[in-house]
Amino acid sequence: MTLDDHFHTSIIQQVDVALKEDIGSGDITAQLIPIENTLTANVISREPAVLCGTLWVEAVFTKIDRDVSLTWLAKEGDLLEANKPFLVIKGSARSILTAERTALNFIQTLSYTATVAREYSDSVKGTNLTILDTRKTIPGLRLAQKYAVTVGGAKNHRIGLYDAFLIKENHIMAAGSIEKAVTMAKNIAPGKAIEVETENLDEVKQAVVAGANIIMLDNFTLEDMTLAVQQYGSQVKFEASGNMTKKDLLNVAHTGVDYISIGALTKHVNAIDLSLRVLEEC
Repeated sequence: MTLDDHFHTSIIQQVDVALKEDIGSGDITAQLIPIENTLTANVISREPAVLCGTLWVEAVFTKIDRDVSLTWLAKEGDLLEANKPFLVIKGSARSILTAERTALNFIQTLSYTATVAREYSDSVKGTNLTILDTRKTIPGLRLAQKYAVTVGGAKNHRIGLYDAFLIKENHIMAAGSIEKAVTMAKNIAPGKAIEVETENLDEVKQAVVAGANIIMLDNFTLEDMTLAVQQYGSQVKFEASGNMTKKDLLNVAHTGVDYISIGALTKHVNAIDLSLRVLEEC
């Protein structure tokens, strides 16, 4: 994903929302700490993980207190070792403890997504198959999760409904046919990629004839995937989809399809187990 101005703006917006919902009218517990107190703390991961979310952490602490110092001992995309510090934080005790949970929430969620994406990508190394994400993301955190997917080594499908066509069964029914849907798409947004979801080889042929750029093979057998690629692989790109797991990937790769989309990269949300440990108080 390109880190453009829109992306950086989205980080600030996400951080603002997260801090507002956590702090509200003020951190009343932090007021128990003398305002002059400072501390030094390490952040560790209790399990191996791909580090992702440093930009969000920096934005959180910038918003709370610009004088808090962050020293990264690992960089974005590095594989973290369990129980080894990857971040040192120094500064106002009140500020650090107020920002702690929001910062860790971002990094634990995005690091999990990056870790899963790395596992899937590594499983098809040496093949021509590209792992793609989907739009099955946490509302409000799509750009963040899609960024995490790229940190893990997979690739982004379309970002939203605006940057490419994905003509599915309901679109085809409403338009009248695959041919009519593709023709209208070309007229509506010339130059935008057109992908058509298909459920059998006859629909694949219709999509090829209509001029689709990418054809999604939805819940196809391995045999039919192979036939589709053999017949039309020189004319279009193929994407396999439909409840794919890691154990399916190499078999799918051997059919010759170009892509496989994995909703689990962003849909099955979990978190890496992180901990902030105070080393020194002043």
